[in-house]
Amino acid sequence: MPTSLPLPAVGAVAASPVTAAGVATPHRSRPLRLVATPAATSSSSPSTSASVSGAPPSARHSRKHLAGRDGAPSKPTKPRVFFLDVNPLCFRGSQRSLSAFARWLALFFAHVSLRDPVVAVLDGERGNEYRRRLLPSYKAHRARGVGTGADSRVVDVLCECNVPVVRVHGYEADDVVATLTEQVLQKGYRVAIASPDKDFKQLISDDVQLVMPIPEIGRWSFYTLRHYVAQYKCDPTADLSLRCFMGDEADGVPGIQHLVPGFGRKTAMKLLQKHGSLENLLNTAAVRTVGKDYAQNALTKHADYLRKNYEVLSLKRDVNVQLDDRWLSARNTCNDTSVLSDFILKFNNEGRS
Repeated sequence: MPTSLPLPAVGAVAASPVTAAGVATPHRSRPLRLVATPAATSSSSPSTSASVSGAPPSARHSRKHLAGRDGAPSKPTKPRVFFLDVNPLCFRGSQRSLSAFARWLALFFAHVSLRDPVVAVLDGERGNEYRRRLLPSYKAHRARGVGTGADSRVVDVLCECNVPVVRVHGYEADDVVATLTEQVLQKGYRVAIASPDKDFKQLISDDVQLVMPIPEIGRWSFYTLRHYVAQYKCDPTADLSLRCFMGDEADGVPGIQHLVPGFGRKTAMKLLQKHGSLENLLNTAAVRTVGKDYAQNALTKHADYLRKNYEVLSLKRDVNVQLDDRWLSARNTCNDTSVLSDFILKFNNEGRS
């Protein structure tokens, strides 16, 4: 992270089915169960159905008017919705840990989201299969899910804290978040995605920011469009194209360097800054020279390879899941203290779940 623009730290260490396990009512009363079935998808996409338990109150999260210097109301600020990427928070390093999840969740509620709406998203069953068919090495070494027996405990504590939980069979949480983010933005809200996953950087904009858990300092830190530009010297719209060249070792997506050793980040950035996107660059290279011989040869010879990387790394925006307007309500926090205290105490000495 560039020293010229440090991340502002927050807090201190103290579906087939789409399943939307909804929020619990105050004092842990039994949740109401509602069922909805979205429109059918084509046979090429995983089919989905949706269930929602215990939707939050109908009161909408209101917009705030801030007074300007002359005392007159300024332009209303957009309300904010948080998406909580649950799976990576259930690990400490490479080991599954519900105690780690409990601590990050407590910090998130106390210092980050406060009463703003929060929607939690989990990876769906067989969510990796689409990308694994394209690229067998994709996340081949990763542990799957949040651990045997952990799913129900994680969902339960989120529901008791009045957070709807969404998972879609056949899709990773990243794709569900990307799809729901588009829907939230269309309703005039801002989005903050709580996750350590760098894949979400391709979504960053004026109205979409990340908030990342930083284990080294035990805090959540916001990461915005300004941080991205300062770090990479380009717009986030180029992030996905750049990663197609560089690959993603953590996800098992090899970059072009193992095919063309001299083709590094500097070359990729220079070409993308001039041509804007991977597809524009490849189309141009197919009809005329765009760079030095090694770069030109790489772009023409390995165009299909780069396009496959793009398809694997690109977040899908068309998952068959529909935002429920009730998820945009201010979150009822009355259960937080008791629920999280019990949860943290239970797993305080846990090494592995």
